[in-house]
Amino acid sequence: MTDTERHVAIVGAGLIGRAWAAIFARAGWNVRLTDPHRETLAAAPDLIRNELHALARHGLALDPDGAMARVSVAAGVADAVEGVEFVQENGPENIDQKITIFAELDRLAPPDALLVSSTSAIVASRFTEMLPGRARCLVGHPVNPPHLVPLVELCGAPWTAPESIERARNIYREIGQVPVTINREINGFVLNRLQGALLAEAFRLVGEGFISAEDLDHTMKDGLGLRWSFLGPFETIELNAPGGIPDYCARYTGFYRELASAPAGPEVYQSPNVDKVIEAWPHGPSPERIAALTQRRNEWLASLAAHKASHRQKS
Repeated sequence: MTDTERHVAIVGAGLIGRAWAAIFARAGWNVRLTDPHRETLAAAPDLIRNELHALARHGLALDPDGAMARVSVAAGVADAVEGVEFVQENGPENIDQKITIFAELDRLAPPDALLVSSTSAIVASRFTEMLPGRARCLVGHPVNPPHLVPLVELCGAPWTAPESIERARNIYREIGQVPVTINREINGFVLNRLQGALLAEAFRLVGEGFISAEDLDHTMKDGLGLRWSFLGPFETIELNAPGGIPDYCARYTGFYRELASAPAGPEVYQSPNVDKVIEAWPHGPSPERIAALTQRRNEWLASLAAHKASHRQKS
């Protein structure tokens, strides 16, 4: 071991945990995996190796075998967190289990190690309040699949130290992710709130028969999604009016105020509307279809990530 080596514990070796392992190992970190489910832990190394080689095919991992050599399986949580500076927890989306896991991590991990949860819906104040080391605990919510979609939402509890957020932000940036800071806790953080607003309107439009489910998807992937893969909503509207955002607001917000006055409500996720949406989707959810679509999605995302990386290098 040298003074320059860096160590991370990945607690939970499912889909998200394996992606984090690939990300940290690709960036040169030594990764220790642990998971209470023995079969999941045993399967993880081969699956991580496959992901690293898939990344390499798109130029997104320079030395997949070298990265894999930095991944090891720990006997348990105590072994996984020994001497690490960062812990990425990927346990079940269950508040009671989060409380138990973080109590163990706070007891066993080095006192200066950051304890970060991949939770997508549970704010940190709900599972860290009683911990002696609660100032080092926060949420680092990734986007699935994290090794291909780099955004990470950082959100601390009211007692999370600002320097913990800053350290986490720097580490995520160093390993190739794109961290954003949520300034205070809010249900759903930011990404899922934006996704939820769009999804609710999609459920309404399809459920009420304004458009087919497949054409709704085309509206996104062949319309809004193309520019949103490079531009955020504010950057988009800045380019949609000659005078930028002030001009856009003067021209178009009357229309959007009208839409906002009657937003899609919770009933869009209930019967009979949800039944209409399911009926409108012409494909059955077979395991073979889901596996094939997942593979295709990952290949396309890898190509897009490589394309965006090449443009960042030129700019």
